[in-house]
Amino acid sequence: MPPPHGPLRVGVIGVGVIGRAHVQRLVSGTADATLVAVADENTGHADAVAAEFGVDATRSVPELLARPDVDAVVVAIPSGLHAAVTVAALEAGKHVLLEKPIDVTVEAADQILDAEKRSGRTLSVVSQRRFAEANQFVFRAVRDGHLGRITSATFEVALWRSQEYYDAGDWRGTWALDGGGALMNQGVHLVDLALWLLGEVDEVFAYTDLLAHERIEVEDTVAITARLRSGALLTFLATTAAYDSVPIRYTVFGDGGSVVVEAEQLTHYTSRHGGQPPGPDGVPTDQQLAQLTDFITAARTGGPPLVTAAQARAAVAFIEAVYQSGRTGKPVRIH
Repeated sequence: MPPPHGPLRVGVIGVGVIGRAHVQRLVSGTADATLVAVADENTGHADAVAAEFGVDATRSVPELLARPDVDAVVVAIPSGLHAAVTVAALEAGKHVLLEKPIDVTVEAADQILDAEKRSGRTLSVVSQRRFAEANQFVFRAVRDGHLGRITSATFEVALWRSQEYYDAGDWRGTWALDGGGALMNQGVHLVDLALWLLGEVDEVFAYTDLLAHERIEVEDTVAITARLRSGALLTFLATTAAYDSVPIRYTVFGDGGSVVVEAEQLTHYTSRHGGQPPGPDGVPTDQQLAQLTDFITAARTGGPPLVTAAQARAAVAFIEAVYQSGRTGKPVRIH
């Protein structure tokens, strides 16, 4: 358990690009946490990061998990390895902030959820877009009925990833470790956001294809239609084949109002039910720091984090259904 006084003591597992960003945030002093140690399969990377930031480098993940001065870990390793490390961390009594997605299959996600229940520890999965001010506003508008009955929504994740991006790591673009392409890797944040805003999905139909890249196993473009359990309809595009990328955009329409959000900014809002949109203050929310702070609070108090493991599992269940539909050419119901 965290000490009764003083910052949460954290270890980081995996110090690649994303893991290093977590390290920098932990040592910045902006959250009530302190970085104790790092671990990485590449011990040279761990040694370099540890030396740069003045923390310990452990020789292995089990060595880090055995340390009594580590209350919590951030797990930032390839997606298909999440379950094994996260289960071990929870069984070692550590709280876990896990990079997205929770893992690449529902089966693996269920292993994590089972370990979470047994451990009594806090587990949250990174989905920082929930913490953006505009997205928080839309969540409240939907929840409070300010858009009336939700009738439809659209989400567009139109990004560019070069061939060099996929060639830079053997795990990228593989089913085993990446779990999918544009949807599982890049689009999962917006899948989570859609489910958080709109609720559960009943059925999906999708086309998936590899259109602009080579030497990868997964899709770089996917187009989805879905029916929500509320009866509303959803369309969702995710691609890493949109040259130079365009701002991520989504819309939510109801019989009492509508919203458009582009690049985390509310660009349109109208409602006959009331509610005022946030005014721009020129200070964007540090979403990653906000999620780290939320995780620390949950670990200390035992309350639920904003992003739960069960919700992260729902995003992977949606994505699994999309991939099944893409393979079979048939609609797939989500149970």
